[in-house]
Amino acid sequence: MHGFKFYEKATRTFRDRSLLSKILIIGTVSGGGLVALSDSGTFQNINGGSAQECKKKKVVVLGTGWAGTSFLKNLKDKSYEVQVVSPRNYFAFTPLLPSVTNGTVEARSIVEPIRNIMMKKGMEVQFKEAECYKIDPDKQKIHCRTTGSSNLGGKEEFALDYDILIVAMGARANTFNTPGVVENAHFLKEVEDAQRIRRTVIDCFERASLPSLTDEERKRILHFVVVGGGPTGVEFAAELHDFVVEDLPKLYPTVKDFAKITLLEAGDNILSMFDKRITAFAENKFKRDGIDLKMGSMVVKVSDKEISTKDRITGQLSSIPYGMVVWSTGIGTRPVITDFMKQIGQANRRVLATDEWLRVEGYNNIYALGDCATINQRRVVEDVSAIFSKADKNNTGKLNLKDFQEVVEDICERYPQVELYLKKKQMKTIDALLKNAVGDPKMEAMELDIEKFTNALSEVDSQMKFLPATAQVAAQEGAYLADCFNRFEHCEKYPEGPLRFRGTGRHRFHPFRYKHFGQFAPLGGEQAATQLPGDWVSIGHSSQWLWYSVYARFSPLCSKQVSWRTRYLVVNDWGRRFIFGRDSSRI
Repeated sequence: MHGFKFYEKATRTFRDRSLLSKILIIGTVSGGGLVALSDSGTFQNINGGSAQECKKKKVVVLGTGWAGTSFLKNLKDKSYEVQVVSPRNYFAFTPLLPSVTNGTVEARSIVEPIRNIMMKKGMEVQFKEAECYKIDPDKQKIHCRTTGSSNLGGKEEFALDYDILIVAMGARANTFNTPGVVENAHFLKEVEDAQRIRRTVIDCFERASLPSLTDEERKRILHFVVVGGGPTGVEFAAELHDFVVEDLPKLYPTVKDFAKITLLEAGDNILSMFDKRITAFAENKFKRDGIDLKMGSMVVKVSDKEISTKDRITGQLSSIPYGMVVWSTGIGTRPVITDFMKQIGQANRRVLATDEWLRVEGYNNIYALGDCATINQRRVVEDVSAIFSKADKNNTGKLNLKDFQEVVEDICERYPQVELYLKKKQMKTIDALLKNAVGDPKMEAMELDIEKFTNALSEVDSQMKFLPATAQVAAQEGAYLADCFNRFEHCEKYPEGPLRFRGTGRHRFHPFRYKHFGQFAPLGGEQAATQLPGDWVSIGHSSQWLWYSVYARFSPLCSKQVSWRTRYLVVNDWGRRFIFGRDSSRI
C-alpha cells in the first residue's frame, strides 16, 4: 500500500512538472560519469567536464514560396528552432497557375499544405499563419498580424524574436503606378488570382449569352486583353485560347464568334528573354491562332470598360474596349520590404541587396532569397589592389605566373564574371587574359605590376549579370542556404570558401552559384518551346510532352512537383481534361 502511494505521488510529480524542471536524472554515460539536467537546458558532466550549451538558435522564415519551402525541405540540422510565418499555409506550384485559369488543372492539385511538408521533416518546425508587416533588425524582432476571417475575433498582432531571419516573401505584381490597374485588372501571382480569372471568364460568357445585349456589347464583354508578353502572359494567353476554342464553343454556340484575345507588349517582341527562333515561332503561331498581338503598346490607363494605350514610337493614343484584362508585366516590391530597405539604407534599390552568401548587406544574421532580393556581386576593380597584395606574398611589387596561379581559382570563384568574360573572349584560362594584357608570348617570363594587373582586369566587370526572378533561382537559393545551415559547425572549423582578399583566412562557405537547367514556354494547341543550356532549342509537340514529363514525372529526382500527392493529382487532371474536356462550372 505504501509502495502504491509512493508511486502515485511520484507519477503526479512527473506529470505536473516538465521534463526540464528541477529533477536530477542520474544515469551512466560513457566512462561512468553522471549527468544532471537542470532548468537552464544545459547538460553538466558531474565528473568535472565543462557545461555544454544546448540552447537552439531561433530561425524565423518569412514566406512559403519557392525559396522558403526549398529551405525547409532541405534543412536537416535539428539544432535550430524554426518558425515559419506566411499569410498562406501552403506551397503553390506557380508554373501551373495559367492551367488553373481555364480548368486544365484544379487549384487543389498544385498546392501542398506547408504543415504536411514540415511534418515529414522529423524535426520541430512551428508555423504561424500571419503576415509580417514590419522587420526590426536592431531589436531582432518581426511584427506580424493575422490574416484570418474577422468573425474569429478580429486580427491579432504579435511579435517574434529571432537569432537568424530568412526573408523569402516573394514579390507582388508591378503596376508601374498605372491608373486603374489595381481596381480593374486581374493579376496572376497567387492561386486565388487564377481562380478569380477562371470565374470571370465564365461570367463573361454567361453575360454575353443574355438576350438583351447588343452585338457590340457582346464583342466588348468577350474581348480578353493580356498585358505583358513575358512567359506568364504568353502562357496564359495560350491557355485561354485553348479554352475559348476547344471547350466553350460547345457550351456557348451563339456567342462563340464574338470571343477575341489581344496581347499588349510594350517591347518589340514577346518572350524577349528566349532565343529568337522561339520568339518568331510564338508570334507566328499566335497570329495563326487569331490572337491579336500589339507590339510597342504602352498602357497608360485602365478604366472599368476600356484600356487606354500609347504607341511607343508614334505616341498615338487609342482605347480598347474589354471584358476582362489580365496584367502580367513583371514584379514589384512588397511594402514591408520597401520599409525594411529604407531602414537599412537601401531605399534607392528595387529589391533587397545581398552578398554572394545571400546575407543582406550589413547584417550577418539576416538572409534574403527569391524574388524579394538580388545578389549584389562584388566588382573585381574594387578589390584589385587587395587581390594583387594577396598574390604578392614576397612584397616585390610584381607578380609572375607562379604567384598568380596560387590565387587564380579563388579569383574565379569569388568573381564569377571573370569566367563569363573569358568565355565571351574565347580564352581558355585567365593566363591568356594576362598574356593579352602584357603582350608577352612567354608566360614564364611574364611579370605584372599593379598598373598592368589593373588594366588586365579592367573590363571583366562588364560581364556582371543579375539573376532572373524565377522559381528555379529561388529554389536553388533555398537549397543552398539550407546546406550551409546543415554544415555550419563543420565549415566553421574547416572553411571551404575562397580566400578573403580583404581579410585573413577563407570564407566559411562557397558562394552561391546558380545553375540554369533551361526554360519552357507552353504555346497552346499541345505545342511548346524549350530552350536548354548549350543553345539547344526545341519547338512543337515533342516539347509539350517534355514539359509534361518535367512538371509531373513520377520520379522524385526528375519531377518539379513537391510531393507524390500533387504529382498524382496533376496527372489525373491532365487525363480528365483529355477525356472529358475542361470544366466550365463557376464555383
